[in-house]
Amino acid sequence: MKKYDLIVIGGGRAANLAIEAGKQGRRVALIEKEVLGGTCPNRGCVPSKLLIGYAEVARQIKDAARFFIDVEIKNIDVEKMFATTNEWISRVDPRYEERLPKSVDLFRGHARFLSNEAISVNSDTLCAESIVVATGSRSSPTGQKNEYPIWTSENLFPLSSPPKSITIIGGGYIACELGSFFHAVGIDTQLIVRGDRLLKLEDNEVSDIFTKEFSQQVPTAFNTSLESVTWSGGQFNVQLSNRDGLRSQRSSDALLFATGRVPNTDDLGIENTDLLLDKKGFIKVDDNLQTSVPGVYAVGDVAGNFMFQHSASFEVSYLARKILESKSGPINYGMMPHAVFSDPEVAGVGDTEESLLAKNIDYIKVVEPWSASARALAMKVDYPRTKLLVSKQGAVLGCHLIGPQATTLLHEVLPVLHVKNDVRVLAETIHVHPGLSEVIQEAARRATELL
Repeated sequence: MKKYDLIVIGGGRAANLAIEAGKQGRRVALIEKEVLGGTCPNRGCVPSKLLIGYAEVARQIKDAARFFIDVEIKNIDVEKMFATTNEWISRVDPRYEERLPKSVDLFRGHARFLSNEAISVNSDTLCAESIVVATGSRSSPTGQKNEYPIWTSENLFPLSSPPKSITIIGGGYIACELGSFFHAVGIDTQLIVRGDRLLKLEDNEVSDIFTKEFSQQVPTAFNTSLESVTWSGGQFNVQLSNRDGLRSQRSSDALLFATGRVPNTDDLGIENTDLLLDKKGFIKVDDNLQTSVPGVYAVGDVAGNFMFQHSASFEVSYLARKILESKSGPINYGMMPHAVFSDPEVAGVGDTEESLLAKNIDYIKVVEPWSASARALAMKVDYPRTKLLVSKQGAVLGCHLIGPQATTLLHEVLPVLHVKNDVRVLAETIHVHPGLSEVIQEAARRATELL
């Protein structure tokens, strides 16, 4: 049995914990069965946003007529876009490996618990005082035949040859981000959505605006269920039925399922331990990220607290202080922000109006169009909104944005939440005129008037 100070199972964001421990001279085992870097740089956040960059430029050119500019797109080289994105992905794993200190042993293989203290990988058995499980999550099963070349967010990257047409099953952020890209670069795209709106986890008013604006650009079939899938001659044929019982079908070169994610805990040897899972299969942790087994921690998607890269990074930093610096105290996330990098762009933090109503919490609501900002008017779109939900005492309970650069604008609010949560701080702070950030200040002023 090989003994270590720390074992990290999963070479995604938690690889940074292994690297930091190695820099301190601690003996570390890092186990990764696929590629270092994890989902975000290899299959998720980064490559999908690289694609969104192309979509934004293509869409701006197509929208140039709004600005009285007559232009024409002569060609969109999607193959070059795919190749450039794949080339970036190919460098992720070696870049991570180059960063590993000599005291970090990298095991490329599948890890399984033999007991609370022992881990098997390949032909080795490892043990350590501290074990961190960071095995992430994967796309939900499609329920279709495995031999069909169906895309999910798990196998979409590296990208293959560009399709001429694609059908996307799902109405969440992955479906909308990728659907926005494929449609913008000229690929025949359709979303199939079981419900009547997109981004159903967002605040309802934001979701409604997004649904209207997105579906005006990208063909979307609402209240529609997938009945069956066949694949023949390089074409997918999906049989569909809507809420009224009407049946239809669609053929496309590619089929993408974007219907959620499940934790990677089913083949970890959990049955050999005292680790506890919740009903969805996530590893249960306390507010110190410790599992039911002392010395064993879980971070990121596999723990299911928040399934974002930025939350995983925050958790890894917290564990570094706890394990490597002996810092004590529970983790404090504050309000967790999120974003959808589609068109429209969406960003939010804190409670939605629906969650406040469910909690029976009194609140003040302000929904402001961006027309108060000349910089926003210059964009020549009329849907953008700022929605602030504020307590009767002035604390920001939730902020939800839809519009260009919404993710950047949200960072006007985040420091206030962590330093002095009072909407009056936003209202009284001098903002550059006529900057886009004035849309936050205007909503804050309105909310302050209602206190």
